[in-house]
Amino acid sequence: MADQRWKRQALLQLTFLRFREFTREPEAIFWGFAFPILLTISLGVAFRNQPAPVLRVAAVTPAVSAALGREPLLDVQELPGPQALEALRAGTVVLMAEPGAAGSVVLHFDDTNPEGRTARMLADRAVQLAAGRVDPVAVSNELTREPGSRYIDFLVPGIIGMGIMGNSIWGLAFSIVDARRRKLMKRLVATPMPRHYYLMSFLLWRLILLVVEVAIPLVFGVLVFGVPLRGSLVQLTAICLFGSLALSALGLLIASRARTIEGVSGLTNLVMLPMWILSGVFFSSQRFPDLIQPLIKALPLTALIDALRANMLRGTSLVQLGPQLAVLVVCFGLCFTLALRLFRWR
Repeated sequence: MADQRWKRQALLQLTFLRFREFTREPEAIFWGFAFPILLTISLGVAFRNQPAPVLRVAAVTPAVSAALGREPLLDVQELPGPQALEALRAGTVVLMAEPGAAGSVVLHFDDTNPEGRTARMLADRAVQLAAGRVDPVAVSNELTREPGSRYIDFLVPGIIGMGIMGNSIWGLAFSIVDARRRKLMKRLVATPMPRHYYLMSFLLWRLILLVVEVAIPLVFGVLVFGVPLRGSLVQLTAICLFGSLALSALGLLIASRARTIEGVSGLTNLVMLPMWILSGVFFSSQRFPDLIQPLIKALPLTALIDALRANMLRGTSLVQLGPQLAVLVVCFGLCFTLALRLFRWR
C-alpha cells in the first residue's frame, strides 16, 4: 500500500516538474497562448467578410465607357489606347476595352488573374445590357450571411488544432531532449521511479495545459468574431483530449532517440511542416489531388481539425466522427508503444 502511495506521489511530482519548467520559459508561454490569438486577429481581419470589390478598368472611347459604366462593380477610366494598354500592363487596371470591327467590343485582360476574369464577365454583361439584351429568365438575389460560412469560422478550429499539435510535439520533444542533454534523465533513471511514469507525466501535463490552450482561442473566437459553437462542449473537450494524446505520443516518439536540440528541431519540423500544409489549417485540404487524399486523411492533425470543424460548425456528434477519432486512437497507441520501446534514457 505504501509502495503504491509512493508511486502516485512520484507521478504527481513529475507532473509538477513539467509545470515549473513551462512557467520558467516566457517564450513557451508566448508561442503557446499569445501567438494563436495574434494569428487569429491578423487573419480574421485580413480575410473578413467584405462587399464585392469594385474593379478598375480602362475604356478607350466614350461609347465603350458609357456601356461599361452601367455596371456598378466596375470603376471605368477613359484613356487613350496606348495609355490604356500601358495601364493594363502595369496592373493599375485589370481590363482594357476598345471598339472592334462591326460594332463589336474587344476586351483585353490576363486570364490567369482572377480579378481579370471577373472584370471580363462584368464588362461583357454591361456591354450586352447596353446593346438591349433582355434575360429570358428573371433572377433575384437574396444574400445569406450565416456564421459558420466565413473564413474566420473555418480558421479558428484550424488554429486550435495547430496549437494543440505545436505544444504537444514541440513542447514535449524539446523538454525530453533538453533533460537528456543536461544528464537529468540519467539521474532520474537511477531512482526507484518506474520508467513509464516519466513519460506518463508528460501526457498528464499536456492534459492539464490543454484546458488553457484550447479555451483561449476558442473563447476569443466566439466573443470577438462570433464563431459558432453548435456542438456539445463535452464532446468538443473529448475531441481535444483525443487529439492531444495522439500528438503528444507522436512528440514522445520523436524525442525517443534524439540527443541534441538541433536534432530534435529537425525531426519536429520534418513531422509538423507537412501537416501544417496538408491538414487544412489555413485552407481546405480538398485543394490537393485526389491521389493523396487518403494520406492526408490519415494524418492526426487532419483528423483533429476535421473533427473540430464538424463539431463546432455543424454540431456533429462523436458517433458520426468515428473515422477521425479512430485515426487519433491508432496514432496514440502506435506512437506511445513505439516510444516506450525505443526510448533512450542516456
